[in-house]
Amino acid sequence: MNILIVYDSKTGNTEKTAFLVAEGVRKVNGVNCVVKRVEETTLDDLLGADGIILGSPTYYGGMSAKIKDLIDRSVKIHGKLDGKVGAAFTTSGGTATGAETTLLSIIEALLIHGMIVKGEPEDKHYGLAIVGAPETNEDKNLCREFGFKFANLVVKIFGDARKKS
Repeated sequence: MNILIVYDSKTGNTEKTAFLVAEGVRKVNGVNCVVKRVEETTLDDLLGADGIILGSPTYYGGMSAKIKDLIDRSVKIHGKLDGKVGAAFTTSGGTATGAETTLLSIIEALLIHGMIVKGEPEDKHYGLAIVGAPETNEDKNLCREFGFKFANLVVKIFGDARKKS
């Protein structure tokens, strides 16, 4: 199974988060994980992934222009991401600065593509949100756990489907 983590990062905070999420993904057997900057990501990359995690800094309560551009370009493959697993993460400048609305803006696009979105019942319901850089052990563990849970869902969905084929 292939998981793609796509991120945009101006200060490096979202990039650090992306690579920590990837550490968690890679703890799951049978999963290949690729991490790419958004400007290096093609529509074929999206098509080749079973799971897609999009990460963006929080800009005025929304995703970055580069992530939005990728989503806008994805109209060319509309319907072809149907049934893939998706999730979102963000980094922000502080608490109550738009992280949840940023996550929801990304999730809306994933849902429009027909993707299955991984939520969390206990905390961080809409996705992973980190204030600043993930520097504390708690933040680093949240990132890894987010990736690990996501990868396990991808394996649960696609591993069973591939066994039946």
